[in-house]
Amino acid sequence: MRNQDNHIVVFEHEALRFDKGEKRISELQYNALQKYYGSGVPYFRLIYNGVQFNEYVGVIQIGKTTIEVLPKADKNSNSKIEENKWRDILIGMMRSVGGFTIKSTSSSNLKIKPNSILDLYFEMFINEVEYILHSGLIKKYRKKEGNVFALKGSLQFNKHIHYNLTHQERFYVRHTTYDVEHQLHIILYKAIQLIKQINSSASLHSRIGSLLLNFPEMPDVKVTETTFNKLIFNRKTEHYKKGIEIAKLLLLQYHPDISKGKNDVLALMFDMNLLWEKFIYVSLRKHKKSTTKITAQTSKLFWKPDNGNRSSMKPDIWIQNESESIILDTKWKNLNGYNPSPDDLRQMYVYHEYYKAKKVALVYPGIINENRNGLFLDPTTSLPLDKECSVITIEVENNIRKWQENINKQFSNWIN
Repeated sequence: MRNQDNHIVVFEHEALRFDKGEKRISELQYNALQKYYGSGVPYFRLIYNGVQFNEYVGVIQIGKTTIEVLPKADKNSNSKIEENKWRDILIGMMRSVGGFTIKSTSSSNLKIKPNSILDLYFEMFINEVEYILHSGLIKKYRKKEGNVFALKGSLQFNKHIHYNLTHQERFYVRHTTYDVEHQLHIILYKAIQLIKQINSSASLHSRIGSLLLNFPEMPDVKVTETTFNKLIFNRKTEHYKKGIEIAKLLLLQYHPDISKGKNDVLALMFDMNLLWEKFIYVSLRKHKKSTTKITAQTSKLFWKPDNGNRSSMKPDIWIQNESESIILDTKWKNLNGYNPSPDDLRQMYVYHEYYKAKKVALVYPGIINENRNGLFLDPTTSLPLDKECSVITIEVENNIRKWQENINKQFSNWIN
């Protein structure tokens, strides 16, 4: 069971301070976050004696303390019931869009109910490595150099003389070997060691220990973004891809505390605006008709300078039926009954023009399902134009599958 003192739950846009508040971080943890913020992370901003989170959600682990940042699209109290509700919604949304860039081959067989996104990713990774071990570790050829007792490969004469002047039974050679020691396994082994170090979920502890027992020991090599960019997958290594993707996420987002060693920082944070956009897109595509085409982030050029690069516009979702075009822009915020910002409405007006759209809409989460239709006005007469822009609010539901069905029904009714 996770120690609750080491698990702090906040909602997006909330603040955490070390000098006051019901939920607090320590001053040492604040200093660790301050250093982490200095590396250019956008997940929070520094305030007096604390941090304030923004639209990014997920987990930040400092040493053994996990700060879980949950989304929220209503004004209900921050009770335990609300925490559980929004955690389930967040995890459900991420699973529905494919783990948010990562889809586990075994995600439908997750054995625990995750306490946070961190637990979810740890178990997804464990499942992937267990699957790889069960399938059998692949071998690769690699160059090896060193002393051996039988002459094979090419003798490295200078080094042979240097190392073996008094050991005539040995040969210093460079040769090719065929074994499991290669980059893919080095990365996976390093990630297994990392999650053993930072895991605080008792339900995963024994499975991590079993992985370390069964996975062959690998040399400790520094892993960077370049390491992953150089990887090439083929038919034999395709089943490694998901495990490597999760390992990349964990290893590159881990920032060890070199000075103290007690406040290492690992952040798995996700832009809620982007997740909301992908969720709406996936939900609409899931139930679309065969005659309907739905695309995301389709850009069109709209301005060219005399010198330099051209500028383009890119709406979130473009729906094309046989005879009509519809543009959607998603925004993760609660309007609370107010109108959208003038900037958002101006943007939708431009989409109307450039995509020859029959309808455009801004899509928000809300406490009820509602379609508010409006018309753009003529700039000269202020009379309504034949250009419709709607504000669509979507009620957040706990049952993700049912929610996606209702989203599709709501949009079908609006379009028709």
